[in-house]
Amino acid sequence: MRLSRTTRLNWILDAGVFLSALVAGFSGLYFLYVPVGGYQGGKNPLYDITVLFSRSTWDDLHLWGGVAMILIVVIHLLYHWDWVVMMTKKIWNQIRSGKSNMSRGAKNNLAVNLVIATSFLLNAISGVYFLFGPTGGYQGGANANWDIGFLFSRTTWDLIHTWSGVALFIAAGFHFLIHWKWIKKVTYRFFQPPIRREQPIVRNNA
Repeated sequence: MRLSRTTRLNWILDAGVFLSALVAGFSGLYFLYVPVGGYQGGKNPLYDITVLFSRSTWDDLHLWGGVAMILIVVIHLLYHWDWVVMMTKKIWNQIRSGKSNMSRGAKNNLAVNLVIATSFLLNAISGVYFLFGPTGGYQGGANANWDIGFLFSRTTWDLIHTWSGVALFIAAGFHFLIHWKWIKKVTYRFFQPPIRREQPIVRNNA
């Protein structure tokens, strides 16, 4: 049985988010564990330690993986906007009435989705800060614009970006497990070759 056009598009969008999140997530792990504090004129020899790639390559992977993830998520959100509005109204009405007909599984799924949405928003906003913020390191005070102090200090933005990313990674793992049966079934059918129907042989009797 072939997948519908809507299901195929959903799978493509989900796969795009998944792959870009893997790139951004695993490159983020590099920066989470690799020594920080800048090159310090050579006093921090572990600053540019090579783990498969150089630090600058990991930086590019993290940057463009994150940009790709944000763009695909925006497309995903726009495509499902009617569903988002419908579910928001439904949940809000249930909260106001104090009555809920949602199953335990649906509530768990909703909680995971809320964590994903919140952590993704924080991670994306803080990522945009670093995308457009001054670079080049503190340079011992020579780079006065290193911390422009927009809303928060650069250190606070860094903490927001780091731990929202960790929360996003964990919540996405739970999301993956909750929907594993759908992912497995749809992925198998997505790559399954179409069934060719044999054309009946018409014999012309002379």
